[in-house]
Amino acid sequence: LVTWVVVLSNNPTSLGWFALHPILQTSAIASFAYGILTLQPTSLPHTKAAGLQRHQIAMIGIGYPLILVGTLIMIYIKYSHSAAHFTSWHGTFGIISVVWLSIQVLLGAGSVWFGGALFGGGLKAKAVWKYHRLLGYILFPLVLFTAHLAGAWSAWVTANTDFFVRLLAYVIAPIVILAGVYSRVR
Repeated sequence: LVTWVVVLSNNPTSLGWFALHPILQTSAIASFAYGILTLQPTSLPHTKAAGLQRHQIAMIGIGYPLILVGTLIMIYIKYSHSAAHFTSWHGTFGIISVVWLSIQVLLGAGSVWFGGALFGGGLKAKAVWKYHRLLGYILFPLVLFTAHLAGAWSAWVTANTDFFVRLLAYVIAPIVILAGVYSRVR
């Protein structure tokens, strides 16, 4: 929400397409957090199935399209201004995260859709799903770290926010979010 307030209170129309980038990315992160949490903990078959359905909606139906569009907006902005791409750690980790997310979508969907037929079904698909889960738990902190780099260090945010706001929203909050999500992992 802090990111939204910062963007929307700083003449967003003057920012052009850029104004959408932080709003879409933070919405995607919230969706990813929900998508992880909705699977934790499940024990009964019907709760696992419902959790998987919510996970897929949050991740593939909401989060992934949001982060992809937010990333494509930045690629378009850089391209249209003939600016160099991936010149900051935020941009570098951002593109790594989006590529990794794309692989995660393929691994996750391929391991459960149509009985995991993409990976040979049965135990082979379940083995891929285990890697999907492990890699997702590694990827989520990378996505949060990428947001931290933008919120705590980017020139635009530092020029438009107070240090205390950046400390709370982009240093402390990601750590709390990660701890909260990981505390539910079983």
